Amino acid sequence: MRLACPAALLATTMLCLPATAHAQAMTAEEASALRAELAALRTQVERLEARLDAADAGSPGASPSASAPAPAASAAPVTTWKGAPEIGNADGWSFKPRGRVQIDVAGIDTPGATGNRGGIGSEFRRVYLGVDGKIPGGFSYRVEADLANGSVELTDVYLTYGPGPLSVTAGQVKPFWSLDEMTSDLFTSVMERAAFTQAFGFERRLGLSAQYKGKAFLAQAGVFGDNANDLLDDANNSFGVDGRAVWMPKFGDTQLHLGGSAHWRDFNDSAATTRYRARPFAHTTDVRLVDTGAIAATGERGLGLEAALLSGPFHAAGETFWQTVRRPGLPDPTFFGGYAELGMVLTGESRTYKDGAFDRLKPSSPITAGGIGAFEVNVRYDHLDLNDAGIVGGRQRAALVGLVWAPIDYVRSTANYGRLWIDDAHIATAAGDRDYSADTFGLRTQIDF
Repeated sequence: MRLACPAALLATTMLCLPATAHAQAMTAEEASALRAELAALRTQVERLEARLDAADAGSPGASPSASAPAPAASAAPVTTWKGAPEIGNADGWSFKPRGRVQIDVAGIDTPGATGNRGGIGSEFRRVYLGVDGKIPGGFSYRVEADLANGSVELTDVYLTYGPGPLSVTAGQVKPFWSLDEMTSDLFTSVMERAAFTQAFGFERRLGLSAQYKGKAFLAQAGVFGDNANDLLDDANNSFGVDGRAVWMPKFGDTQLHLGGSAHWRDFNDSAATTRYRARPFAHTTDVRLVDTGAIAATGERGLGLEAALLSGPFHAAGETFWQTVRRPGLPDPTFFGGYAELGMVLTGESRTYKDGAFDRLKPSSPITAGGIGAFEVNVRYDHLDLNDAGIVGGRQRAALVGLVWAPIDYVRSTANYGRLWIDDAHIATAAGDRDYSADTFGLRTQIDF
């Protein structure tokens, strides 16, 4: 194409020359004019070449020095590993699969006459699968479900907006009760949480909540309905308000935690009942040695206090919680639960703490580096009293010892033994005795990602 254009231009110019230039010898003036025409033709050819070069570069008609700006490149995705691949980019998008599997073997041994002596049960305690991530503009999300033992139950399902210290969340989350409850089940000291968290019905609920997180202060509050799996019942019209505040300063290597929580709930049903009961620190059994039975009530309110201290390999924690039931025309009973705990990481690491809760135990010498992982021992005294104002649900005291082994960050085994003392037990012996002791034991193996 480039050769054809100059050739055509030359041919056109030659045809335009005076006829006398072809018929006879040129004079000096004619030769000079011809040279001028050739010079002009050369200039036109150079201009055509420049235009063709510009066209080849994607900018037709532009001068050689003016090139089109390159199109903006989109942010390339980057994959990191946090127990599972997390994909994100500089624009603020991220996506990560998440999950956990917990396999339990546990048992409860009570006096033979109660019919619960001996025997070992096993189960998938939890099988969580889900995803979480971030969306540009300060949004984050999580969608997760528990698939354990052939059923499907939604766990965390929420959308959060919060580019700064203040955030707002819509969806199903844990209302803000208790240090033990807010600590993930992946990182608890023994296999099951404190008895009062079971007895008082602490569970995830659907609602709207807000959180402020400063360097040493955390405030959380929300309005909640019920658990998403229970909202399909048309008779379930209950709603509640929950709040929690934590002061969490750090003094050198020592982390302090002081907090409190409040709970108020209206059952919003004239025929509503409630029930408080707890398993004996083994989820493989349906036995509840303490149980209030159904109580006619219009609502409930609760108040909790919590404290913890972490320093080097040592930690201490304790909580109390009072739950009052509102009964129409009858005295309102107040039930009580709490625990005190001491623990030590035998291999020298520190139990970690994050955002008002205990976090992951990370071995400094994992077995993948030729080490033995991290070992932690915990002892706990637990107390639950379901007797008050004419309600006799029983009193349960327990001394628990737990051993935790974390060979790597995302694998963990927990073994625990507990001695229980029961007064006014829900299940009596054949002789009618309701005051006796029992033993509980368990082993859990888990992986999370």
